[in-house]
Amino acid sequence: MKELIEFMARAIVDYPDEVEVTEEETEDQIVFHLKVAESDMGKVIGKQGRIANAMRTLLKVAAIRRETKAILEIG
Repeated sequence: MKELIEFMARAIVDYPDEVEVTEEETEDQIVFHLKVAESDMGKVIGKQGRIANAMRTLLKVAAIRRETKAILEIG
């Protein structure tokens, strides 16, 4: 799932080398932290958060297929 987030983020941003995804696992869920360049933050979030919500939706689908819960935090 980490690779999925990196792939989506790198496709959107101007500086794909600065995309960083970290993973924090708890007993019932996985929290992914996405960091991008300051100038790319708007592209990742999108108008009214549409891109961010779409990324979260795809992540939730991937998590359901693996029978777990996943959360995406951007910032």
